Amino acid sequence: METFESLVRAEFAPKSTYLNTASNGLLPARTVTALHEAALLRAEGRPLTSLYEDVEASRAAYARLAGVPVTRVAAGASVAAHTGLIAASLPAGAEVLTAEDDFTSVLNPFHVRGDLKVRAVPLERIPDAVRPGTALVAVSAAQSADGRIVDLPALREAARTHGARTYVDFSQSAGWLPMDADAYDYSAAVSFKWLLGPHGAAFLVVPEDFGGLTPVLSGWVAGEVPWDSCYGPVAELAHSARRFDLSPALFTYAGLRRSLDLIEELGVAAVQAHDLALADRFRAGLAALGHEPVPAPGSPIVSVPGLGARQPELSRAGIEVSDRAGNLRAAFHLFNTTADVDRLLDVLSG
Repeated sequence: METFESLVRAEFAPKSTYLNTASNGLLPARTVTALHEAALLRAEGRPLTSLYEDVEASRAAYARLAGVPVTRVAAGASVAAHTGLIAASLPAGAEVLTAEDDFTSVLNPFHVRGDLKVRAVPLERIPDAVRPGTALVAVSAAQSADGRIVDLPALREAARTHGARTYVDFSQSAGWLPMDADAYDYSAAVSFKWLLGPHGAAFLVVPEDFGGLTPVLSGWVAGEVPWDSCYGPVAELAHSARRFDLSPALFTYAGLRRSLDLIEELGVAAVQAHDLALADRFRAGLAALGHEPVPAPGSPIVSVPGLGARQPELSRAGIEVSDRAGNLRAAFHLFNTTADVDRLLDVLSG
């Protein structure tokens, strides 16, 4: 019988102590194989039908992870594009509440509109800052820079009280944190971090009634019958969230399908428990060394002020972490072990 450990070890054999999933997740072996096979289809001139099937299988897998019907999931290329779609739907003068220094992809499209009132507050103040007249609250579930997690239940309640819509970016949490995307108007996530997929895919969850979004980026794949929508204006948009699809990066979805399969096989709850145990071990070790990380309870992302400058040294030692504004950022995921944590602590103690 396969266990969490045996499944993971069959898929990953990193050549370094890799603690940088918050930048890019490692690719499972099954994903690498699928990418190779997809490339051969093109190289050998064979039909690509199976690659389009991979897009739909990936959409369905993400819907299960997000806890929503597949009809509410659109497939695209980036969170920035999904944010831009939402930004384009807002009336001039609408107020958008955001978190200070959140990731650019969930912020910038609202700013470049030029006619929206974008208000930024500290992450911990987001729920209290929702007010009458707030049209949309846009925030990452987990902050890229330091792993802090927004109080999602309080955010939902505040938005409901004041009639604001909600938009949550799960890019730094999808794969280890249960999403419950049904609790928000819109949500999005990229595939190449905690979901362990290749670059080039991102998902958007929309309400059943589409939440007032206009498919301004739609092409032939957004048609109800895509292959009948290749020429001239699309006569009939898809009746589902697929009307917001962008033309898929087929190789990406060929690999992503297998990565999502692995996440489902392991189970998000098991991944979460594994990741958080490692992060807590690291936090305890840091305390013993006299370092205090940014408070981010319940997050596998640990940010340590003042140690970012040691990132090049750590990389030379075969330990991959990030330097974010002078902070050392380590991110612990399912392929990491206690030995990885201890090795990082050992080098930091030197």
